[in-house]
Amino acid sequence: MAGALLTACDSGTNRDAEQAATDTTATSVDAGNSAQSSIQLTKGEDSPEFPDAMLEQIQPTDGQKFRSESVTFRYNIKNFKLTEMTEDAHNKMLANSQQGQHIHLIVNNDPYDALYKTTHQKELSAGHYVALSFLSRSYHESIKTPDAYVLRQFTVGNAENKNVDLTQPHMFYSRPKGEYEGKDTERIMLDFYLVNADLQENGHKVRATINGQEFMINEWKPYYITGLPMGETTIQLELLDGNGNRVESPFNPVTRTITLKEASNPQAAAH
Repeated sequence: MAGALLTACDSGTNRDAEQAATDTTATSVDAGNSAQSSIQLTKGEDSPEFPDAMLEQIQPTDGQKFRSESVTFRYNIKNFKLTEMTEDAHNKMLANSQQGQHIHLIVNNDPYDALYKTTHQKELSAGHYVALSFLSRSYHESIKTPDAYVLRQFTVGNAENKNVDLTQPHMFYSRPKGEYEGKDTERIMLDFYLVNADLQENGHKVRATINGQEFMINEWKPYYITGLPMGETTIQLELLDGNGNRVESPFNPVTRTITLKEASNPQAAAH
């Protein structure tokens, strides 16, 4: 069952309209001129749960120092199978990895690497790094349970250890990413990962700005973007505190650009 469609925010939106956006289906409103917009953000339907899934990171350890720029990531996984297709993948109408379930590795909030094995080699220049790893369904939706992620920091080469406070609230961008073609452009998943923060009406929120149109998110779920034009789309995510101010974090805000393309051939259109 599809979730509620969020309205975009503007200075003229009243509390009743905001409440309707979280409770039921509503029309998206352009933040600039209050005219109806084709871009909509809808809370995703329920996905298969993996309550016992566990991700353990063997390397890097927290605070580890690497002399070489080649860093090895090693994991142990319990109650979750990499490369297996998530059971509802073909019903989601979302871009789906044909290689199946995987790990998302996000380093310094850069675009993730999708890992289909428990050992991964990554070249990193000298510097300080914060790495988030979490388990992902085959269509790139994160598993949002306490045992399904690991957050670590480490240094490479002769670099200063900046010691980011990982006990504070942080948000990491996951999807959408890259290029979408044909049918995959019709419904695109927005997904992010929260650490030490819960979204709620009177607490932390995420403000998503999509091609200049703002949406306020107060529930940690995947969301579906529809009505995007072909070409480039810019998405900015901001983690806000209960007073509507940006949370202090080296990863907040984050902005990404994706590209939507018409199907280049009938097979792509049917994907």
